[in-house]
Amino acid sequence: MRVSHHSVLGNLENKKQVKIHFNGQQYVAYEGDTIASALLASGMRTLRFHEDKETPRGIYCNIGHCFECRVRVNDQSTVRACLTPVENNMKIESDVSFPTTSLNGGKL
Repeated sequence: MRVSHHSVLGNLENKKQVKIHFNGQQYVAYEGDTIASALLASGMRTLRFHEDKETPRGIYCNIGHCFECRVRVNDQSTVRACLTPVENNMKIESDVSFPTTSLNGGKL
């Protein structure tokens, strides 16, 4: 599921492999990957679930605008997977949901 030869990005075999862990599962990524591109290339489509509807969420805009791809990285929450480069042995988890009630007791 990866492009192995690219005229601008170069050849995949020239890139260093790194290992990342998403929700306890190990995946192979390559130096220069973002979390989103590495997981997408590994077949992972769901990064988290919607706070209210519990529907799957993944990579949507892939340019940092929508926050649909937010994950937890090395115990830091609300990290955008589409903007964050992978690092060897990075621990990535589905992000904890934002609270759905407001400060006024959930009344709008």
